[in-house]
Amino acid sequence: MKIIVADLEGVFLPEIWINVAIKTGIEELKLTTRDISDYNVLMTRRLAILKENNLKMQDIQAVIATIDPLEGATDMLNWIRGQAPIIILSDTYEEFVKPLMVKLNFPTVLCHHLTVDADGSITAYNIRTENQKSAAVKALKSINYEVIAFGDSYNDLGMIQEAQTGFFFCPPESIITDFPDIPVTRNYAELKQMIRTALIK
Repeated sequence: MKIIVADLEGVFLPEIWINVAIKTGIEELKLTTRDISDYNVLMTRRLAILKENNLKMQDIQAVIATIDPLEGATDMLNWIRGQAPIIILSDTYEEFVKPLMVKLNFPTVLCHHLTVDADGSITAYNIRTENQKSAAVKALKSINYEVIAFGDSYNDLGMIQEAQTGFFFCPPESIITDFPDIPVTRNYAELKQMIRTALIK
């Protein structure tokens, strides 16, 4: 049986941190795993910026409340679920995505979680497991699933390379240059065709 795994932000949702950056005017918060491949370096810096600017969980949640899925994303996700099971593997946090899931008709999302103190300060990020995306694909393969994987960032490489079929969706040019052998889809129409092809192999 085949199963699909996919990234969340940049695929079905806008980047949450970029929206926070736009709202707060803090340019450095626009950096994502498209720009910094080491996730721990990226998150350590993000938490430091939040502390420096006295930004709390409630400030981020206020931004999240204004976010809608990418245009066509809900229909795309509904279509995928009509073709095969899908699990979204994301390096975001439960506290961020929970209010957004209703807008995507409650897909299965596996992600990390945050430590938040009484006044709303985010004091730590808690990784579910190192390299969780590739670990999840390995686990699915171990129970005899054939995995189709796609995402847009450097942190998706592990699952894309571990899957039997893996490809990018709307990645930045830098990733295409660094990994020219990985196929690329650039819109939902191309994504549908790639999934159809992968499912009939």
